[in-house]
Amino acid sequence: MRIIAGDWRGRALSAVGKGDPGAHLRPTTDRVRESLFNMLGGGRFGAPFDGARVLDLFAGTGALGLEALSRGADHATFVDDGRVAQRLLRDNIRLLGCADRAVVLGTSALRLPAAPAPATLVFLDPPYDKGFGARALAAAQAGGWLAPEALIVWEERLPQDAPEGFALLDSRRYGDSTVTLLRAP
Repeated sequence: MRIIAGDWRGRALSAVGKGDPGAHLRPTTDRVRESLFNMLGGGRFGAPFDGARVLDLFAGTGALGLEALSRGADHATFVDDGRVAQRLLRDNIRLLGCADRAVVLGTSALRLPAAPAPATLVFLDPPYDKGFGARALAAAQAGGWLAPEALIVWEERLPQDAPEGFALLDSRRYGDSTVTLLRAP
């Protein structure tokens, strides 16, 4: 895995190795990430990275949030309760030298603490087919993590319906993954 574009373009991230199948550690492939970020950066959704505060839920390796930092986001909060994921997150933050712009929360995305500041860009990549995405989004909203009109990028096996109050912007399939884009109320 590598950073696709921006300040850290081409920089390799820590090897996942065997990952953590029990924790559903399933990194988004470079190809899917590249397609996703090209779509996000194409102007249709404004300039989602410039000065953004990013919330990366079920962060795994942190590749999504780190890609956003590489492309101009100001800060990223990575949330994952898996020990392997937390180690990979810390290794990748250290590799890229961005500890001053990144925080790792070793907690469940379903039970978030109160937000120090709301996020304008949210990556939501829960274990597939478990119903965790909607619950994590509700927890983020309840904890003050979502800025008004925040852009939410939700990766699952199937397209997701927009929860009440959220606007469905787009849904695209990439292999066995579907990315659903939402706008927060």
